[in-house]
Amino acid sequence: MDSILVELFESVIQGKSDQTTALVQKALDQGVAVEDILQKGLVSAMSEVGDRFEKGEFYVPEMLIAARAMQAGMGLLRPYLVESGVEPAGTAVLGTVKGDLHDIGKNLVAMMLEGAGFNVIDLGTDVPPEVFAQTLREQNADIVGMSALLTTTMQSMRQTIEAIEDLGWRDKVKIMVGGAPLTEEFAREIGADGYAPDASRAVTLAKSWV
Repeated sequence: MDSILVELFESVIQGKSDQTTALVQKALDQGVAVEDILQKGLVSAMSEVGDRFEKGEFYVPEMLIAARAMQAGMGLLRPYLVESGVEPAGTAVLGTVKGDLHDIGKNLVAMMLEGAGFNVIDLGTDVPPEVFAQTLREQNADIVGMSALLTTTMQSMRQTIEAIEDLGWRDKVKIMVGGAPLTEEFAREIGADGYAPDASRAVTLAKSWV
């Protein structure tokens, strides 16, 4: 691998945002292919971060700073990706469900998915079912990810899936759910396609669908 890409890979893992941005620019200036900067520098680094989290070598704070470094690099790279026609891995619509304002887990999933090469539309918090449904149709999304941290807002997930069904879009999209009070059993009960207990496994699940 090009030495600049090795440096970029390490910079993301170490969560060095300014250095990551500088290295992306340096790679561009050196004529490194945009897709190589994305895949071998940023995406592979976030994949390594996910692996280290799974092994218990990294925790949420390390994942967050690595994801922020990756996002800094992506911010610079994105216009070049569009220009060169690099296709995203898929499109994911994310949000915390209606009535719930918690967003740390959802934000981490959004950053990790972007780091895995997905086009991410983050709807924020307190998102009504019809907004999820409308956005996934407008964006022709592959995946919808819903988060809830309160037991009182978990039923909003069921209502969101019903809104997607009412739109006639249920068979065109995969639905994942996550959040502290959720279980695999609850995900099956409301008709979701999958449950992710953390951001790393959310990415693994999303990648298995596209």
